[in-house]
Amino acid sequence: MEKEWGGFYDDDGNRIDPELISKPGLCLLCKNDDDLSQEILCTLTRMNQGDDEEFCCFAYVSKFQ
Repeated sequence: MEKEWGGFYDDDGNRIDPELISKPGLCLLCKNDDDLSQEILCTLTRMNQGDDEEFCCFAYVSKFQ
């Protein structure tokens, strides 16, 4: 089996599909949600907090400013 390079992996080395990571409501209201240059940071933030009760993102910028 050939190894794939790139993408997102968990701590056990399993490949993660970013499309399957839930997107909190805060992300939908964020200016960065439409910014492709922020996609990796946003995906990693959501992956890191997937099991947390409350979602917190320090890169959040309101779309309505």
